[in-house]
Amino acid sequence: MSSWFERRFDTKGTKDTKVRRVFPLGKVLVLVGLGIAGLGLLIMIGVPFGRLPGDFYVRRGAFTFYFPLATSVILITLALAFFRR
Repeated sequence: MSSWFERRFDTKGTKDTKVRRVFPLGKVLVLVGLGIAGLGLLIMIGVPFGRLPGDFYVRRGAFTFYFPLATSVILITLALAFFRR
């Protein structure tokens, strides 16, 4: 059984079939767009995305430092779960 990024094609009239991995750009763009829309919906309903406990925020005078450690860990975990085979 082939996955969504593999396609079988005939080789010039023979009965042999080969599997070619295809990178479906259209599907990827649709999934990225849906992800961005979902993230926008979460932000609109008030989920504190980007201000999680574990994000470092330091303000001293005119200097501001922000490092989203917890947000980065969550995004990396979601990305790995999404792109996992």
